[in-house]
Formats: sequence, C-alpha cells, structure tokens
Amino acid sequence: MSGAREEILASIRTALRDAPPEVEVPRGYRSSPPPADLVALFDERVTDYRATVTRCALVDVVEAIRSALGDAARVVVSGDLPYPVDGALDDDLSASELDAVDAVVTTAAVGIAVTGTIVLDHGPGQGRRALSLVPDRHVCVIRDDQIVAGVPDAIARLDPARPQTWISGPSATSDIELDRVEGVHGPRQLHVVVVRED
Repeated sequence: MSGAREEILASIRTALRDAPPEVEVPRGYRSSPPPADLVALFDERVTDYRATVTRCALVDVVEAIRSALGDAARVVVSGDLPYPVDGALDDDLSASELDAVDAVVTTAAVGIAVTGTIVLDHGPGQGRRALSLVPDRHVCVIRDDQIVAGVPDAIARLDPARPQTWISGPSATSDIELDRVEGVHGPRQLHVVVVRED
C-alpha cells in the first residue's frame, strides 16, 4: 500500500475509535412516496428521451407491436417471447447477422417511472444482451404492473446475480458542440409498449 493511503486510513481509524458503536445512518433517500400515476410519469419520462411509447390493453398488444415495428422486414425475437410476433428466432446470431436485422422485440424485467428507464435482466422474453443492443430498432413490451417509482424499488425487484441492461431512450451521444448522434452504442429507435393487464 502507498504511504498516502495508509496515512488516510490511519486518520479514519483514529477518528472512528471514539465513535459510539452503533451510528444510525439516515436512509430516507431510499424511498419516497410514489407518484399518483406511475404509468403516466413513466410514459412522460420515456418520451423525454426521444423514445416512443404506446399504451394498450393486453388484447391489443400484438397489434401494438406490429405497429411499432412499422416497415421492419427482418425482425428477431427471443424464443420465449410471450406474444405471437412474426420474426426469426434468435439462435445465437452473430453480431454481423444481428446488424443486418431491422428490429428486435423483447419484454423487460422492470420499468422505472422517475427516470424513464427500462431494465432487462435477460430472463424470459428478453433474450441475450446483444439482441437488445445491436439491431437498429428495439420494441420493448412491459406490463404496467412492472413499473415502479424509483431506482431503489427497481433494485429490490432485480436479482443481482443476473446480467442487466438499463436503457433510458435510444442510444445517443453528443460531441463537444452538443451535436447529438443516435445509434452509437445501441438501437437508434426505442419503442416501448406498455400493456395494461385487464
């Protein structure tokens, strides 16, 4: 260890030596009252990221997915997608094969209203990570009961042992002059279908 690091740690140990054994750390920041309408806030925040949101009833989900796919001719889906969507099944397509795909359809594990984020843990219907990052259009279906208020609520629902992809809008970056470029690290278009379970 470096001398500076040892010096800092020694100072911390000295400062803590006389501290009471149990110090209560306030954790109120972890929770806040949920907004009145989580789905409306989620819709607003996802739209702020230049993504498209469609809200529909369960009986209309297939039509909403087809509409979100638009003119996409080459569509890939995970083999365990719970909705009947026309598309090729992903059986470990290579990155170059995925790059030739127009769109992908997945589900999500959780949506976060305050941040407008969808989280994939690559469980049923979500496919592997590359599936949601390489094709140019990502259509993601999420049930309204999967939308939570904030990040702590989402983390409480997620298994930390599973891989996770957190998505807040289409992939984008800006240069020093703030010229926005989309599709650099993922899909250029994100379409989120929020399904109301009736």
